[in-house]
Amino acid sequence: MDIASAIKQVRNTVIAYMARDERGLRRVPLEAQRPIILMGPPGVGKTAIVAQVAEEMGINFLSYSITHHTRQSALGLPFITERNYGGRTFKTSEYTMSEIIGAAYESIEASGVAEGILFLDEVNCVSETLAPSMLQFLQFKTFGQHRLPEGWIVVAAGNPPEYNKVAREFDAATLDRVKCIHIEPNLTAWQDYALSHGVHAAIVAYLDCKPSHFYQVRNDVSRMGLVTARGWVDLSRVVKAYEAEQLEVDMELISQYLQDEEVAASFAVYYKLFKKYRVDYSVSEILEGKVSEEMADRAGAARFDERIALMGLIFEALRESVHDAVCQEEALELVRGFLVKRKAKFSKTSTPSTIAKACRGEAAKSIPSSVKVTGDRDAVQARRSSL
Repeated sequence: MDIASAIKQVRNTVIAYMARDERGLRRVPLEAQRPIILMGPPGVGKTAIVAQVAEEMGINFLSYSITHHTRQSALGLPFITERNYGGRTFKTSEYTMSEIIGAAYESIEASGVAEGILFLDEVNCVSETLAPSMLQFLQFKTFGQHRLPEGWIVVAAGNPPEYNKVAREFDAATLDRVKCIHIEPNLTAWQDYALSHGVHAAIVAYLDCKPSHFYQVRNDVSRMGLVTARGWVDLSRVVKAYEAEQLEVDMELISQYLQDEEVAASFAVYYKLFKKYRVDYSVSEILEGKVSEEMADRAGAARFDERIALMGLIFEALRESVHDAVCQEEALELVRGFLVKRKAKFSKTSTPSTIAKACRGEAAKSIPSSVKVTGDRDAVQARRSSL
């Protein structure tokens, strides 16, 4: 399935697992809540799916790459303690808190939200020593002696063996304990994500013209190549940063993100044309209705790729205007919530000036740097939900 369908499946599963009946009992008992495993090629957006669902539902999101963990960090370190059995004292082994389970409890403490999603990436690349414990965790949500907090849902992800030499196929015992969702790259579904997340207009327009360049994984004797959805998104971010700082976006930069020589060269040429169209067509004048006959004639006689680029430029300008307006609205709501919570501290005779002076330092600390510096809407919304 594509990324949009996968988001729906994960979202519905989380809703069902968290739901309770009129008696307060879970509609799906904890022991029947199968972990979700997202299987798909690298860079297709598996992590983004889970993060988006957690954000939409206002619950915690904790992500780990299981390949970075040893048996000791996942289960905890053993230590000797004493216990009484049948009136006699014996030395016995216990374990310190699992690093992963402990992080879930810390996330609850920091956010004040009891529910969350634990995302374990590269789950089918786990080491041989950790594999039995991982199977136990998928079935019982426990690492050693420590259980994942109630209300937390496990989502794992992995790449098929053809994309990762150390990846293994899941055996029947594991598959019988999980919900497996297979994800394939799909440009149409990704374009919805790209438009809502502000992916650079040149990339959106280019992929409209060259859809076959959206996702490519090659590993043959002729050449290697890797172009993924994640690569396009990361390239978009760095291109925007380079443009803001007036740095040159060249083939050398593009090929660091699009690791296929043919695709990188093709996009580099298109990006130069896109920059030219940005100069040739004054989008601000178009949006104001000030279109000269010469510009209208040129647009009418333009080639298909130039028309797509022009539409991308217009859409980008509209999106930025709407984004700025929404960010300002969200920021005002954030400040309003801050002031309402602190209203009791001030007397009726307090003036706006004295209130502003008293709140200045505290309010600044409460707003993330990503909001103050970039106006990032996701950061504004996250902070607003915590107020």
